[in-house]
Amino acid sequence: MKMKKTILLLVLVILNYSCKTNEQEPLPQNTYEIAGTAKGVVNGLRAYIHSVENNRQVTIDTAIIMNEAFVFKGKTANPSIKTITINSIKGSLPFVLESGRININVKRDSLYYSPVTGSKNNEDYNGYKAEYRKRSSAINGLNEEYKNATTQEERNEIIARARKITTELDAFGMDFISNNPDSGFSLLLLETQITNPDINLEKLKSNFNALQPVINKNAAYKSIGAKIQSEIAIIEASANLNVGKIAPNFTAPSIDGEMISLNDIKGKATIVEFWASWCGPCRRENPNIVRVYEKYKDKGLEIIGVSLDRPGHKERWKKAIEDDNLNWHHVGSLQYFNDPVARLYDVHSIPASFILDEDGKIVAKKLRGKALEEQISKMLD
Repeated sequence: MKMKKTILLLVLVILNYSCKTNEQEPLPQNTYEIAGTAKGVVNGLRAYIHSVENNRQVTIDTAIIMNEAFVFKGKTANPSIKTITINSIKGSLPFVLESGRININVKRDSLYYSPVTGSKNNEDYNGYKAEYRKRSSAINGLNEEYKNATTQEERNEIIARARKITTELDAFGMDFISNNPDSGFSLLLLETQITNPDINLEKLKSNFNALQPVINKNAAYKSIGAKIQSEIAIIEASANLNVGKIAPNFTAPSIDGEMISLNDIKGKATIVEFWASWCGPCRRENPNIVRVYEKYKDKGLEIIGVSLDRPGHKERWKKAIEDDNLNWHHVGSLQYFNDPVARLYDVHSIPASFILDEDGKIVAKKLRGKALEEQISKMLD
């Protein structure tokens, strides 16, 4: 009896050890392992993980397909949306790259919609893509309807439906975030949405606020949240510089050290001109601005030039003013594009101009040549 108990105990120990050895060891911190199956894909072809950096696609990892499978292993600090491409297969597969184990079942006929499992973020991304596919497929049906339409009235009705679906698709990303404020993927999706130049600022802020519990979950999400918050501030500042808005007032040092405020020198029409002595296009445009100024200064035109000259280049700035006969107000801090006024006006390239009416409202931007004179003529003639 004692022998039987000993054998039974030994069997249980062996079974327990066997179960433990079958479990995968946890990965080191900030490490990812992506296991992919690629049925029908030829041995030796390569799979790539790509990132977009400064509007360029950069390859960050490569794997070779063997026996219809591939594995990526590497380090990543924060979750982010990346793409996978495979030689000889059309399209790309967007997914969430994050620490941990991820599985991908490659669909050769639809790489974009290949399922990615192993993390909640990727499961949410699968759901997002499936719903987007469902909605966008309706457009294909309308194309067939349009071909078969027999009257203009029918065609107009189909066009109206197509526009409605297109509008809904454009808004789908932000709507998904609104409906899934507890998802880490929603935060990553919001990070991609802020690059849209037509983004609805109020919707952006609303979604960002709703995602605060997600942002506060860990350091990685806090880092993404800080980036989005910074972008929101930039978008808000840019929105305040749209035509129809009151131009931000500023006070800056003149070339002689006197402090000059925009509100103190505004005329019936005012040009805020960002330029620099080193800027070739600015210098070539200066004769046109001089001609417009001479023609309209007695009718109420004022100009304030904001120099983006580099540190230590005060004499170059001063010489350019004299050489080009720029006989109007000039301010500058000799900080290049870090000039406080340039940052206030979100100026990233020059020449750049803002034309204000007598109330300080922005009526036009970035006008040069004949267009500048036509705008001033419209305001003062």
